[in-house]
Amino acid sequence: MEQAAVRQLMELYPRIYFACHRRHVRDPKSKRVLSAHQASILDHLDEREPVMLLELARHMGVTPSTMSLQVEQLVRRRYVIRERDQRDGRRLRLRLSEDGTRVREANSVLDGERVRNMLTRLSAEERAAGLAGLALLARAAREQSEELVKKRKKGRGRLPE
Repeated sequence: MEQAAVRQLMELYPRIYFACHRRHVRDPKSKRVLSAHQASILDHLDEREPVMLLELARHMGVTPSTMSLQVEQLVRRRYVIRERDQRDGRRLRLRLSEDGTRVREANSVLDGERVRNMLTRLSAEERAAGLAGLALLARAAREQSEELVKKRKKGRGRLPE
């Protein structure tokens, strides 16, 4: 692969992100502001499928105790539901509550108005080409993520060599 393409994407993506990202994450109902880290935790959770606290900590690159402290605040604010695993009571399962889902859905990483303003600066043809390019990159990202999940699942249960 062309190293120039990697460099170009790494240069261009942050420009879009910084021009369009949401500055604060806020609960639209209570108006409480959440930290970027707390919002990121909500982004990693689902209403139906629980995630183990240890897996989430590992995925986000923090210690289990750090994750536990952040989750405790989110539980107190009723954004996260924490429950013990039925098979192993030592393990904590995390799911989004109804309030947590509301906050996550109301606070996309990107600000819709800023994105709209950015897109109006392009002609219809440029907009279509840009979105088609992003769709290709998103497909490649999804495929990469799926491949990583398969590798992780395949590696479970094996002792380290």
